[in-house]
Amino acid sequence: MGRGRQKAKHTKIARELKSYSPTVNYSALEKELGHPDDEQFVDKWADQYADEYEGEKA
Repeated sequence: MGRGRQKAKHTKIARELKSYSPTVNYSALEKELGHPDDEQFVDKWADQYADEYEGEKA
């Protein structure tokens, strides 16, 4: 492909991307970005094992 055809193709794609506007499901996005359950981030295994550096002094 010559440089002229390549540039024309890139220009065409750039125009398509500029005018592209996808539909957004804002309710699903709000659920995903909303406040998660606190239990989701609780480390349920944390109390079963001693810390690696517990007892060492810096």
